[in-house]
Amino acid sequence: MNMIESMASENVRAPITALVTGGGGFLGGAIVRQLVQCGHVVKSLSRTFYPWLKDLGVEQIRADVRHAEKLTAAYRNVDVVFHTAAKAGVWGSYREYFEVNVEGTRNVLAACRRYGVKGLVHTSSPCVVFDGCDIQGGDETLPYTEHFLSAYQQTKTIAEREVLAAADDLAVIVLRPHLIWGPGDNHLVPRIIQRAHRLVQVGDGSNLVDTTYIDDAAWAHLLAMQRLMTNRGLSGRVYFITQAEPLPLWEMINRILRAAGKGTVKRRMSRRSAKMIGAALETLYGLLKLQSEPAMTRFVAEELATAHWFDIGAARRDLGYHPRVSIQQGLDHLAAWLAQKPEQIQ
Repeated sequence: MNMIESMASENVRAPITALVTGGGGFLGGAIVRQLVQCGHVVKSLSRTFYPWLKDLGVEQIRADVRHAEKLTAAYRNVDVVFHTAAKAGVWGSYREYFEVNVEGTRNVLAACRRYGVKGLVHTSSPCVVFDGCDIQGGDETLPYTEHFLSAYQQTKTIAEREVLAAADDLAVIVLRPHLIWGPGDNHLVPRIIQRAHRLVQVGDGSNLVDTTYIDDAAWAHLLAMQRLMTNRGLSGRVYFITQAEPLPLWEMINRILRAAGKGTVKRRMSRRSAKMIGAALETLYGLLKLQSEPAMTRFVAEELATAHWFDIGAARRDLGYHPRVSIQQGLDHLAAWLAQKPEQIQ
């Protein structure tokens, strides 16, 4: 019995109708697959049509979370919404980040209320508490940062706070999965692989960071949904989700590179130098109104040089979450997937 089949057998409940915003994306797609495996009826809301979702029997609604008037069909007769749709990244127009991450979330909340959705599982990010300092074993008592280094960080913070404010009249749980990766990754792993030849270690390399394997990240969302449907008292709670295996960040990056058949990172740079370069590039790109992402930003420099790993005790206690896949098992799965996708490692 594989992991998904095991999860399906352990999580048998009366079938529900679930809507996944961003259902064609990396995390959204993994949630969709697990919902289908568990026998639930699934809808996906995305801007793009995905043939593989059709093959799974998933109803697809072509819409943008920014356009409230087009969301009507998606939310009718839906029990639970998984809101994963977001604009990610470390560079770009604040207005676009705000429209997708904040106004889009507001539209999701309004639609949930309008159509009587029973529960919302919102995907946030640990970056909402990251202020550029080391976080070692941080838990949900950490305050929100007031030191924003990217539009993504700021807008995800605003969105999370508004979701939690809605807990009085809508059952909501917020999850903060940290650095999701694995087969099918279209963000973290490709960035590492594509930059392999020019990656430079920032800092002394001792900073511990934890990550989340994609199947465990998706499973945490299903657990949150189930607990929320049976225990309204969890509404308004926030949970960190990780593999609970913090490693030196550059060791993890090198292991991903080896999974792709690439060489490891040899060059080094101080944290201070990286921050100075990031600040200079941000200023230059801003003045020239360049749309491409700078090779370094202040946010990236801080993330690469600091420790950030989290205590998942609350998720274990309240959601029954625990990692199912070790980092090494995940890397083996990743290597096998990359071997079948040569275009990913060019």
